[in-house]
Amino acid sequence: MKTSSLIASVLTGVFSSFATAQSSVTIYGILDENLTYNTNINGKHLVSLGSGGLQSTRWGIRGIEDLGGGAKALFMLENGFNITNGALSNANPGSTQGLEFGRQAWIGLGNEAGTITIGRQYDSVVDFLGKLSIADQWGGSITAHPADIDNFNNTGRVNNAIKLSSATYAGLKIDGLYSLGGIAGHLAQNQVWSLGAGYDSGPMTVGVGYLNVRNPNIGFYGDNGASTPANANGVFFTSPVTSGFASARSMRVIGAGAAYTIDKTTVGMTYSNTRFQSLGDTLASGPNPNHYTGSATFNDVELNLRFQATPALVLGTAINYLKGNGVASTTLSSDGATYWQGAVGADYALSKRTDVYVVGMVQKASGTQSTGGPAVAAINGLTASRNSRQALARVGMRHKF
Repeated sequence: MKTSSLIASVLTGVFSSFATAQSSVTIYGILDENLTYNTNINGKHLVSLGSGGLQSTRWGIRGIEDLGGGAKALFMLENGFNITNGALSNANPGSTQGLEFGRQAWIGLGNEAGTITIGRQYDSVVDFLGKLSIADQWGGSITAHPADIDNFNNTGRVNNAIKLSSATYAGLKIDGLYSLGGIAGHLAQNQVWSLGAGYDSGPMTVGVGYLNVRNPNIGFYGDNGASTPANANGVFFTSPVTSGFASARSMRVIGAGAAYTIDKTTVGMTYSNTRFQSLGDTLASGPNPNHYTGSATFNDVELNLRFQATPALVLGTAINYLKGNGVASTTLSSDGATYWQGAVGADYALSKRTDVYVVGMVQKASGTQSTGGPAVAAINGLTASRNSRQALARVGMRHKF
């Protein structure tokens, strides 16, 4: 028998067995590349190619095995990579080496009531509120709330996580997640937990979520327990919006959002309250050069609109307001920072799997940023401006398989 015939026979047998057991394994992915013009990167203009415009470039494998009696085993492995140079994405903080399956990696069991999954996963805020923000619709990560401060855009993923998710009943779904911190003798250190619920039926979508992170500089924006304390290992918060609060003992996010569709138009709104609490925990969390005490609180409001102009063309616009409170310090006076940003976008489908898009946005900052100086504009995921303003335009192409 020829080698090609042998391979064909083996593959036929494998996929026949999957079909018999009513099980499946699917390979999928997204390729997204863009060209971006930024008016102010440390005071200079920049034109650059980038991977991941509307969505991060990725490929993954997901599978379901029918165990009988309504039970099933399931898994997901998802890898992020940079289409511009082929490098792995989702690196551990302070490392240039990406993670093989840095986006998601979990295994679990399920039935008609819901699922339980274990591994690297998304929290409840991401599950129920991310989809209501423009960053997960037509804007991409650059349009996320400054520094993705409430994690609506999934900047922080959760390692060592156990997650319970219900099935959807009459449009309602709930889930909860708990991550073990992994520090011997310190049960609460680096732990993460969240709860959320969503309702999606007809023209109405509603979501609520709660996220609580201990030692967020390590346990969330770091690598969830594998790092030494940040005062010896650096600051994993990378944006000036938040990097001065690395010494927070805990981070708490409360969020809610809703969207309503009328004919071709969808109007939406999200709100979040984020608190970096017990500042000054330099032993287990991170450095505190500005000698902050107490808590730093941020309130964020996003108003957005999406218009389905034709079956192939989506138009969108949004405005976002982030306000931080004043923070107590023994060495300086901080009145907090305010960030306004607006975005417009268009996405045109060339086919069911391929689309082209354009996104433009501006940001204006004022007040005192987390590092103690005058606030500078810092569009999410990009190098900050040298002054209070920053703007960009992006064009790109996305293909799904």
